[in-house]
Amino acid sequence: MALLFICEGEDPTEWETALRTEIPDLDFRVWPENVGNPDDIDIVLTWQPPRALLASFPNLKAILSLAAGIEHILRDPELPPGVPIARLIDPGLQTGMLEFVTMEVLRHHRRASEYQDQHRTGDWKLLRQTLSRDRRIGILGLGHLGAACGEMLTRFGFPVSGWARSQKDIPGIKSYAGEDGLFSLLEQTDILVCLLPLTPDTEDILDATTLGALPRGAALINAARGKHIVDDDLIEALDSGHLSGATLDVFRTEPLPGDHPFWSHPKITLYPHAAAWTLPESAAPVIADNIRRAYHGEELYGRIDVRRGY
Repeated sequence: MALLFICEGEDPTEWETALRTEIPDLDFRVWPENVGNPDDIDIVLTWQPPRALLASFPNLKAILSLAAGIEHILRDPELPPGVPIARLIDPGLQTGMLEFVTMEVLRHHRRASEYQDQHRTGDWKLLRQTLSRDRRIGILGLGHLGAACGEMLTRFGFPVSGWARSQKDIPGIKSYAGEDGLFSLLEQTDILVCLLPLTPDTEDILDATTLGALPRGAALINAARGKHIVDDDLIEALDSGHLSGATLDVFRTEPLPGDHPFWSHPKITLYPHAAAWTLPESAAPVIADNIRRAYHGEELYGRIDVRRGY
């Protein structure tokens, strides 16, 4: 079985070593230097494939994303029909996201940015502390990552609610769905965590209306995709004092342009899309399992519904 690795900027050597540890006889090829006969390609493992490239492989059995998100694949209007697509459900990526979301929720909860400002100005002042039971966490997106983060935060004593396209049954997490459910969640959220997939329905979901539905003084953490946020509306919500702060790991354009106002905003903490990395040593066993599944015609782990976009 021939696998084609398509990921510009990523060193394929580590991936080849990790995957051949799982499947020693794997025919591992790299685009564009070692494609060979396009008819031979059975599996594509990719991040941000060039438009129309996937359609040039007539015998594809599966398209595997190198990340949890799959919008970088679905945006191709010439996507080969009928070929199953799977997002990456990687325990290492999940651990990274759990660490990041927990870290940033606690940072906002314990007012760490305000203490850092006091440090810089030489102020010695205690800021009122809120008990975790009184700090309400809302999570947009209750998929694999969102549910895991919600469950982790309940262990700290935070009341956690979540919103998704459909109702979820997750112990300890109050679930909302639909447009009415979205605003019900927002109105009772002190720290909002966005972990939504990016679809036409979720693009620009965090705009003046939804941000305005949050209680005054709420904080935002976005570790999903930059296009979930209307940038100007977020800046306005921060400047007006409606939001107390924001942590942003993802942006509409990456790297974030040097003249973007996010860089200099005193209430924004930036990360360079660093919340959770896909590491070969943790992801290879999951990917190898899907390679075998595709070879045997079995259902892929993490297969997405193309019509829904996730």
